[in-house]
Amino acid sequence: MMKQNFLFLLLLLLAGCENDLTDPLTPGALVPRTVDQDSSLPSLNVNGTLLHVESFGNPSDPILVVLHGGPGGDYRSLLNATDFAEAGFFVVFYDQRGTGLSERVDRSQFTAAQIMIDDLHALIDHFQTSDEQKVFLLGHSWGAMLASGYIDQFPNQIDGAILAEPGGLTWDQAKDYVSRANEIKIFSEQVNDALFPEQIFAGRDEHEILDYKAAYFATFENAPGNTIGNAGPYPFWRNGAVSADELIKRAEESGFDFTTHLPEYHTKVLFAYSELNTAYGLNWAQQVGAPYPNVEYFEVKGSGHELLYFGWDNFYPEALTYLNELK
Repeated sequence: MMKQNFLFLLLLLLAGCENDLTDPLTPGALVPRTVDQDSSLPSLNVNGTLLHVESFGNPSDPILVVLHGGPGGDYRSLLNATDFAEAGFFVVFYDQRGTGLSERVDRSQFTAAQIMIDDLHALIDHFQTSDEQKVFLLGHSWGAMLASGYIDQFPNQIDGAILAEPGGLTWDQAKDYVSRANEIKIFSEQVNDALFPEQIFAGRDEHEILDYKAAYFATFENAPGNTIGNAGPYPFWRNGAVSADELIKRAEESGFDFTTHLPEYHTKVLFAYSELNTAYGLNWAQQVGAPYPNVEYFEVKGSGHELLYFGWDNFYPEALTYLNELK
């Protein structure tokens, strides 16, 4: 399996070499430009940083904030959720701090996951026009964990939540899930040097180098025979490697627990898990969702972990029914 995955990665690396690397200082040559480098990208200043933000639908409709996975992912693979705008919801997407096409920030900003909760709070405050306008969260993977962390602190702010395969709502749960979901967890220095000769990175800053490397390391989770059941690669713009690295380090140092006040949140939560992710399943979904007093579980057939991309046709009707019940 290691050899198969290695060849898969090499093919993707060669495919990615179409970028012009002759001038290593040209923004966008190695990885896509971020909102501070490209003013044509939609953005919003949130808590002192520029985030890549898009919205769809009528701003007076109930708000649905879509939270991508990672940490360090982006929302490109979740854009199917624009369908909710046609169903009467104001849908907001954003790349989280230091991820996707959002501005890159210093490592020192990621002292804890709290900064991500604070950004979400500020984003909701920006778009919510009145206290009567309902707010819903749709989170995938790490995004579902972030949604739970937000509800744990602001339960009265959220009128409903859809959680799609959160790894865990405590650090112990997250470690358990990741240990089962990732077949390959680390790369040797020899592999790193072979795949990424340093000449490619001359003149580049840390964010560009690490984001570029992370894009190829991440492809292992989608290689043939992957544990989490993905049918293949899914679209993304740019990894946020520093964001991911620092948030994981903080969790390793101090842990996290997003469940303290969840038993006080009595609104029904919709919990989606995929048919093909062998590291998840109903039993794990029920363990993760247990702190919520009112949960509806449903299996997304024919999909693995990236169920909002590969399993959209089976996910969307259930999700829309749930939202319409609370709308």
